[in-house]
Amino acid sequence: MIFKDYYKILGLETSKVTIDQIKNSYRDLAKKYHPDVNSNDKMAEERFKDLTEAYRILSDSTSKRKYDRIWNYNVGRKKKSNQKDRDAKFTDFFNMFFGTEQETIKKTPKKKVDNTPIKGSNIETEITATVLETFYGREKTIVMKNLEGNEKKFKIKIPSGIRNGEKIRVIGQGKEGQNGGRNGDLYLSIKIVDTEEFKLKGIDIETYLNISPWEATLNKKVNVHGIDEEITIKLPEGVQNGEKIVIKGKGYIDGKGGRGDLIAETKIVVPQTITKEEEKLYKKLEEISKFNPRQK
Repeated sequence: MIFKDYYKILGLETSKVTIDQIKNSYRDLAKKYHPDVNSNDKMAEERFKDLTEAYRILSDSTSKRKYDRIWNYNVGRKKKSNQKDRDAKFTDFFNMFFGTEQETIKKTPKKKVDNTPIKGSNIETEITATVLETFYGREKTIVMKNLEGNEKKFKIKIPSGIRNGEKIRVIGQGKEGQNGGRNGDLYLSIKIVDTEEFKLKGIDIETYLNISPWEATLNKKVNVHGIDEEITIKLPEGVQNGEKIVIKGKGYIDGKGGRGDLIAETKIVVPQTITKEEEKLYKKLEEISKFNPRQK
């Protein structure tokens, strides 16, 4: 056992302090280095153990006096003896006053507190899902790694209509409990990602609608591919490339029994190749049409 300066561990500059000062200093430092505040921080965990050990000895007036005598005997006199011999001698001397570490633990009533079941900490993380997956509600397989790098797989059900940023609670999949306490829970924050076909904007869904030049000119009826059905609409007169057509009530689930809107952005697509007959028709159109797209 290495002789530790318990006063220094508790942030006290001298041994001439009261029990209340020792308790106050311990409370402040324990809050800072408690494992619940510093998860996965081994240094903070060791510091907290030292704080607890120091407090256990110094908060009791009898053990504090014994500790002070040991400190003065081994350190205060600044012996020039070999370090290993001094450490060994101190170990025997320390045990003479306090007993072995196991005996000390058995005598302290705080062991009962340590045996109290402690619930494991909750874990929060983020997962992604497409607009289609969240609209319909899908089952996904989640793969997570623990501190040892081992993978753990389990399935979750994404509720239909879940909103961006909402969380799914998975009971018992957080950190393990201590002393028989139940495990913490896992909270999965949903991040809805857009696809090439569908983009989520609040409760509205944006998509695109390819149309031909003659469909745009003749205000034809066309089919829009919605998220859950094909919708037939009549193109507005004079529709332009990039114009947005709003289709009411065909968007995302609003959580109140209704839906947002489907917004279709038009893209006028020109054929890359045409037949001889089509070429004649385009030339005829060129001859008779007075339309000039560059005229201001």
